[in-house]
Amino acid sequence: MMQAERTITAIMPQSISAEEKPTVRIAAYCRVSTDSKDQEQSFAAQVKYYNEFIQKIPNSVLTDIYADDAVSGRRTEKREEFRRLIEDCKKGKIDRVITKSVSRFARNTIDCLQTVRTLNDLGVSVLFEKEQIDTAKMPSEILLAMSGTQAQDESISHGNNMKWS
Repeated sequence: MMQAERTITAIMPQSISAEEKPTVRIAAYCRVSTDSKDQEQSFAAQVKYYNEFIQKIPNSVLTDIYADDAVSGRRTEKREEFRRLIEDCKKGKIDRVITKSVSRFARNTIDCLQTVRTLNDLGVSVLFEKEQIDTAKMPSEILLAMSGTQAQDESISHGNNMKWS
């Protein structure tokens, strides 16, 4: 019996040039909770930082900087820029959100987790720089939930201190 000759076709990987790599549309979210002078400077510094930082990320484009000034992070209703960020994510305008910390993003654990889940369902990842939590690489929500709980507890404690003073 004669065996058929085998033909092997080598498929070589194609290299992708920098121009061909997909552009990641990145947005930054900034927030300060009071209108004190220190917070004003922090707010301006956050906006400046993200403007410069995102421009240095290869194959990315800064979509927008969403910034709530002098607004508490406990609830999303009064955070107009945060709500605009989420709407733009739902419209498919953003691939990734970068924020300073979990406490800047949300001071309510449930809001934080629900928002991150919503964004993940939309294919939008979130990077929390301070905690080094990247939802694109996050195996579980445990670390995010712990950080969210800590931010919520700090907010409650700060509010109680303000009432006492």
